[in-house]
Amino acid sequence: MYLYHFGLKELPFTLTPNTNFYLGLEPHNEALAVLTTALKTGEGFIKVVGEVGTGKTLLCRKLLNEIPEHFVTAYIPNPYLKPDELRRAVAVELGVKQAQRMSVQLLTQRIQQRLLELHNQGHSVVLILDESQALPAESLEALRLFTNLETETRKLLQVVLFAQPELDHRLNEEAFRQLKQRITFSYNLRTMDSEEVESYIHHRMQVAGYKGATLFTRQLCKKIAKVTKGTPRLVNIVCHKMLMLSYGQGQYKMNNKHLKMACHDTEAIVMHDYKFIIIFSLCVIISVVLFMAYYWGALT
Repeated sequence: MYLYHFGLKELPFTLTPNTNFYLGLEPHNEALAVLTTALKTGEGFIKVVGEVGTGKTLLCRKLLNEIPEHFVTAYIPNPYLKPDELRRAVAVELGVKQAQRMSVQLLTQRIQQRLLELHNQGHSVVLILDESQALPAESLEALRLFTNLETETRKLLQVVLFAQPELDHRLNEEAFRQLKQRITFSYNLRTMDSEEVESYIHHRMQVAGYKGATLFTRQLCKKIAKVTKGTPRLVNIVCHKMLMLSYGQGQYKMNNKHLKMACHDTEAIVMHDYKFIIIFSLCVIISVVLFMAYYWGALT
């Protein structure tokens, strides 16, 4: 691989959400601020929605790493679970013994007892679900019922939902109006602008150990931002392929050719060959003009 070629300690553009590479850009800092503020209130659902590849899982892990010590977290990374499976997964995360063997009714009682124990010990409990748009309808309802567990002063369980925009579409349905009303804080995670993409690329290279001259120029970063639409995952894919191409050619600087080749090799990116489009359009126009000239000539 290209590590030795560029003097890197590790791959800078892997797709694995690694909090060591976290960069506090505006959208992610705002999302963390919303999450922190919401958790302090101690009530309801908290929702963070973002398109595919915008960094929701990385943000989720950042929250898990930095959440205050008095919080007890239950983390469900893949919530495509039936209601009973969801309850048992939550019970296991909370340390309920023999959760897999209990009846549903007994399991619900034990979860409530465990939440009360943690509350009396001065803990706040938060359930964090990644990819929440995948929750079956029955499980969404079970999740809402979880938040009915409360004392006279506060909820025993808070829920944080990280999801793709499909979750918002589902919550707009009449059947989920009760759940939607319980979402007290919400944040839409946007993609990066061109300046943020430039900072993002240079930051990841630096964290990976790069100490040489700039590999990705400002103009090239602007083009990367344009073709990837500022989506972090696509930026990672393209930059990784550009580094591979540069290494394969024995070069030490990225160029437009590397970018074009990387994009053509990435299915999620639609490349527009404007030269071809212009030539094709001119051919169409010329054909129409010639046809019209012939048509009017035939009439006269």
